[in-house]
Amino acid sequence: MDFEILGFLALFGFIGAFIDAAVGGGGLITIPALMWTGLPPVTVLGTNKVAASMGSISSFITFVRAGKMDIELMKKLCPLSLIGSFAGVILVQHISSEFLRPLIIVMLVLVFLYTVFKKDWGKDSKPQELTTKKLIICLIMAFSLGFYDGFFGPGTGSFILFSFIMIGYDFIFATGNAKAMNFASNIAAAILFSYYGSVDFTYAIPMGVFMALGAIAGSKMAISKGVSYIRPMFIIITAVLIGKQIMTMFG
Repeated sequence: MDFEILGFLALFGFIGAFIDAAVGGGGLITIPALMWTGLPPVTVLGTNKVAASMGSISSFITFVRAGKMDIELMKKLCPLSLIGSFAGVILVQHISSEFLRPLIIVMLVLVFLYTVFKKDWGKDSKPQELTTKKLIICLIMAFSLGFYDGFFGPGTGSFILFSFIMIGYDFIFATGNAKAMNFASNIAAAILFSYYGSVDFTYAIPMGVFMALGAIAGSKMAISKGVSYIRPMFIIITAVLIGKQIMTMFG
């Protein structure tokens, strides 16, 4: 066990979960951090999911206790998110490491660019009625983003949050709903990655403990102060970590 690596993962796990609890996108920090250790790509994804599950349950509980979640809607959407995540994990197991590593880097860059240019990231919206059409959109979104979370993951929380904002939820409730769905897809992915033996628990458990602490801190900060304070830190840290992976790939 390399304690320097564990310290590195603990630090970026805490930061990633702190940011993820507020606005999503924590995987843009934790996955590049895990790739830095030299783990195989599929093991990086599996290890990240186990650690992220420990963070997501903390933020989920925090938002439930604060009453900032549409519980009835989540009862409909979370099972679809879970099933979609299972499907995504099964697919990623059949992709070779030679193809998966550059694919992960490309997807990280695309999600990062989306986040940078999404200027109204987390902006409050006026409440709107959840019509049948919007419910159907939510059901499709739950499965498809659950699938994406199982297959890859980074940015899932942001995409879910953005989807709920688009249908009329304010930032805090959109974030709370996103935490519930993210928790469902994370747990499903963590179980299946563990079943396939694609998890390094030596890294996952310590990292997950600090991600749980970061998620609690991030959730409370988001509920009390909103999101604008996080954006600059998120962009800088993510750019550095992704840049390192690109240099490694072409080095």
